[in-house]
Amino acid sequence: MAFLYNVSICCYLFLIHVAGLFNNKAKQWIAGRKNIFERIQKDVKPGAKLAWFHCASLGEFEQARPVIEEFKKLYPHYKLLLTFFSPSGYEVRRNYEFADFVYYMPIDTPSNARRFLDLVNPSIVFFVKYEFWFNYIIQIKKKNIPFFVFSAIFRENQHFFKWYGGWFRKQLKSITHIFVQNTESLSMLQKIGVTQVSVCGDTRFDRVNTIARNVKAFPLIKKFCEGSDVFIAGSSWPPDEELLTMLINSNRTNFKFIIAPHMVDLPHIVSLGEKLKGQFVKYSEADEENITKTKVMIIDSIGILSHVYQYGKLAYIGGGFGSGIHNILEAATFGLPVIFGPKYHKFREAVDLIKEGGAYSISNENEFMETVMKLYNEPELLKEKSQIARNFVQKNIGATDIILKKIEKSIVSGH
Repeated sequence: MAFLYNVSICCYLFLIHVAGLFNNKAKQWIAGRKNIFERIQKDVKPGAKLAWFHCASLGEFEQARPVIEEFKKLYPHYKLLLTFFSPSGYEVRRNYEFADFVYYMPIDTPSNARRFLDLVNPSIVFFVKYEFWFNYIIQIKKKNIPFFVFSAIFRENQHFFKWYGGWFRKQLKSITHIFVQNTESLSMLQKIGVTQVSVCGDTRFDRVNTIARNVKAFPLIKKFCEGSDVFIAGSSWPPDEELLTMLINSNRTNFKFIIAPHMVDLPHIVSLGEKLKGQFVKYSEADEENITKTKVMIIDSIGILSHVYQYGKLAYIGGGFGSGIHNILEAATFGLPVIFGPKYHKFREAVDLIKEGGAYSISNENEFMETVMKLYNEPELLKEKSQIARNFVQKNIGATDIILKKIEKSIVSGH
């Protein structure tokens, strides 16, 4: 199985180089790893105590962030190394203030794993959620480095639980401790003999709670919203925007609208603007005068959406008509009931919030309009759902403390 795994890694590497001929993200993936070991050797000095955190992308980074920042407070003598698999994480967080070093992770071949670990020589390692790179896991085990996976979630269709999954299960057993999000994951792992597991929940709850307690003000957005209830659409894709423009153009509500598209390139912003009847303003061009003449603001910058939710009453979260919904907790922590498309079942927080009554899944235009209008026409219902969303976040915080308390023994033991 190790041979087949390594063949699959080589095939992936070949395919991404082919994709790099015409795909910009693949080009970034390749370019970011060019001369990676030479850069690491130049930057990372031998002998430093170093903690290595690895995330697939930006979403996993948000899960890692509360642990990283609290770790840095507790153990300031550690250097922090942060790696990403995807450009969407690295390109946004390459200058992250709490990390001493930020790199792309070298592709998971046996030689790369050995060379990387020899160069950085971490004292402790953390992987986030779904990141299981088995050559790295093998080398970490050989070097006897404390190794933790947190905010992990497991499903029965993963290869760990298949008849052919023995080799993969063996690698899981070599991880020092796995912190899972739910009891279902705990039970599945225990059934296959992986016992160094505990339930800690999802660290994203801690992250959005921190955002809400340290929220940034945006005076122009605040002025745009004054005197109106605001509907905020976060991380929208074209299928989501078809619904949003239909609602806006219908003029059936007195909402003001803030749309933060997932893609903020100019052609997409122009295309979105053309679908809106009447005026809109881009955040990058907003001023004291033009924000008073429109009911729609388009956020055409990255990194502020999680704070913008403070101005809303109701949220729509994009991605549910594509590969899956984006982060609903950033809105829920400010007490916004959330609406999203049908592809949400892989996201435990969405499933749970629907059950509690603070979220709605819609599958078409009619369901979307019915849901929005019901909440719009019944202010007391909207208020009730708002409190449910806010309470949902509050009762699920605390995963970061559980993780840091558990790893304390590894720090104290001299690693």
